Parts: sequence; C-alpha cells; structure tokens
Amino acid sequence: MNHQTQRQPDPPSSDRPTPCCPAIRVMMMPRDTNAHGTIFGGVLLSYIDQAGAIEARKHTPHKFVTVAMNSVEFKQPVYVGDVLSFETKATKFGRTSVTISVDVTAERFTDPSTNIPVTSAVLVYVAVNEHGRPVPLGVQSSPAE
Repeated sequence: MNHQTQRQPDPPSSDRPTPCCPAIRVMMMPRDTNAHGTIFGGVLLSYIDQAGAIEARKHTPHKFVTVAMNSVEFKQPVYVGDVLSFETKATKFGRTSVTISVDVTAERFTDPSTNIPVTSAVLVYVAVNEHGRPVPLGVQSSPAE
C-alpha cells in the first residue's frame, strides 16, 4: 500500500503582519455634530480610544484599560459624510503598558479621492487582572517600525 503524505500547512507566525487596513473606518453622521455643524471632538475621542484598544489587544492576552491620552491634536474639522480612517501603531512597550499612536484621516464626502489628516493622538493602555490590578503584558510583539 502506497501512502503519500500531504504537506501540512506552516504554523501561523507569531510575528504581527504588516498592517493592511485601518483599525476602524466610519462615516460621520448628523447625530455626531456639535453646535457649529462640525463633528463633536468627543465623538472622535471615543473612536480614537476604540481604535487604540483594537491595537492594544494585539499585544497582550490580558484585559487592559486606558490610563492616558498623552496628546490629542485636532488638525482639521470633520464634517457629516466624511469617512474617517483610524490608523494605529504600537510605539512603546513597558512592563505592564503599551503606548499606541492613532492617526485619523478623513476621506471627504465632497471629494472621496482626498484624504486629509484630521486628528492624531497618543494613548497608553495597561494590562490588568480580574481585580483591575496591573499585570505584566506577557506575550507581546515588537513595536511597529
């Protein structure tokens, strides 16, 4: 009896693949506006925190919490209908923390071929146990280059 063995697929790499897409893409809606008719900064902050959390979870098997927004810069207004892309990158690892950079660009509703940098932020997340106490990150990747 002739048995041929099939080649087994390679095990998944522990290295994080090169990012192919934003952590989040979302269209801004009328409910997101402030009294001036532009998108309320708090809406952007919420999405920035979510995008950062998506990146942070790639680097630790633990729960984590946002402990700081070290910087936030609103560069350009955002309008209803703009499609925002939230690009993330881990920039620094501590024993229990990871620092994430978030860059937000707007694909303008009036000209979808135009991508404008509108906001940037730097956030810090800390890995925690079930009691909310900081714990070492454990399995982690290297910061993106």
